[in-house]
Amino acid sequence: MTSETFALGGDRPLRRLGFGTAQLTGPGYWGPRGARADALAVLRRAVERGVTLIDTADNYGPGLAEELVAEALHPYPAEVVVATKGGVVRTSDSAWHIAGRPEQLRAMCEASLRRLRVETIDLYQLHRLDPEVPPAEQLGTLDELRREGKIRHIGLDTVSAEQVEQALRLTRVASVQNRFNLLDRESEAVLALCEAHGLAFLPWFPLANGALTGDAAAALDRIAGRHRATRGQIALAWLLHRSPVLCPTPGTGSLDHLDENLDAAHIHLRQAELEELDAVRA
Repeated sequence: MTSETFALGGDRPLRRLGFGTAQLTGPGYWGPRGARADALAVLRRAVERGVTLIDTADNYGPGLAEELVAEALHPYPAEVVVATKGGVVRTSDSAWHIAGRPEQLRAMCEASLRRLRVETIDLYQLHRLDPEVPPAEQLGTLDELRREGKIRHIGLDTVSAEQVEQALRLTRVASVQNRFNLLDRESEAVLALCEAHGLAFLPWFPLANGALTGDAAAALDRIAGRHRATRGQIALAWLLHRSPVLCPTPGTGSLDHLDENLDAAHIHLRQAELEELDAVRA
């Protein structure tokens, strides 16, 4: 069986199948998706079902997802790890601006602390490395915030293997969040680095953004039929089997879909099934 847990930064145990909050916001991660009460109910159900990793970002909404997390879950259960991100500014549903200057990162972290109603953010992820700012300045700012007790662990988002190696020379990193799923494995080298250094890998678009089609769909349907499961459940189970450092955080605004996703943790894939899925390509 696959391990259900991972120790973030070596000291924060969490269940590997978590919950992402992007789908609680509207198209383009802008504004609300639906009734606020529905979003709050999904967050509460996730924790009731044993989720201990809640992944959000300051620019989902913007600000809205963090506010929903706090409204639904604060005061947070001791076992819950809240991860958020900073380093990107939104000006519309399609406009993303990388903002990695030290004063920007500090202001964004302080704003997230207020919205999440905490004194320390469990995992603060640099949403994008700013190409206009030396990495040492960006990571150095996060290090300062960690020394001040405002961040417990530092994470990276959408980085190359070379950037991970550079970051590890500059500071302690606990996690990486890159796109990775059954159809997109371009970050295999990053995953190998995470395994070698004991970093959590939070794959975004773990369900390929709903595009599990073609050869992947055929393989998923065959295996899902044996397990009385859905395509999405098998795709999530594959991630959990693929590496002990993979910590998927699929998101949804639906209670039924949430339960479906979380039930994937109970699916045990046979070796032959893993090999069949490993052979799938986009």
